[in-house]
Amino acid sequence: MKKINIAVDGYSSCGKSTLAKMLAKSLTYIYIDTGAMYRAVALFALNNGMFEGDKLNEKELIGSLSKIEIGFRLNSETGDRETLLNGQNIENEIRDMRVSSKVSYVAEIPEVRKKLVLLQQKMGEHKGVIMDGRDIGTVVFPQAELKIFMTASEEIRTERRYAELISQGKNVAKEEVRNNLNQRDYIDTHRTADPLRQAEDALVLDNTNLNMDEQF
Repeated sequence: MKKINIAVDGYSSCGKSTLAKMLAKSLTYIYIDTGAMYRAVALFALNNGMFEGDKLNEKELIGSLSKIEIGFRLNSETGDRETLLNGQNIENEIRDMRVSSKVSYVAEIPEVRKKLVLLQQKMGEHKGVIMDGRDIGTVVFPQAELKIFMTASEEIRTERRYAELISQGKNVAKEEVRNNLNQRDYIDTHRTADPLRQAEDALVLDNTNLNMDEQF
């Protein structure tokens, strides 16, 4: 059967990764989490002292892009896909609120986006890829054969993200999670470079009242 590329876009914590992973497993496609790639860059910037509060030293980060190598590997024991930054497994670190609160500042830099978009497009050259993010159907794979734009109510997205963080043992307040989601959505939809928007030919999936199996 001829393989296609599937683009899954949408707002923060609306289940993009969950759906994409389930589809990839069912179709035996390759799943690529582009959000993890931007989180990896944000972690690099944090670990190298490029943030002062919410102010990012963009010039220093841009000058360091050649030192950033991002990859993925499959954990043979758990079957989960892990994100690598310069050969190190950073999967747990990049899911922390410390990184979540900074990733949108990194993702709005045109030079960062250019580097990662080129990597993402190369990953999809041979088809059979499911990729989720903010600009997959509009920038990375504008010719994708299937585009899905996901959304859900703010309250539901906050509850889901909060429950996820608590299950991971993170000490966070629900209002902190809500503010982070709203901040990320605002930055992502208002940035100059490749803003989050629904592709004209995308199918909209509002999963406010759907569980994982129902949306699948």
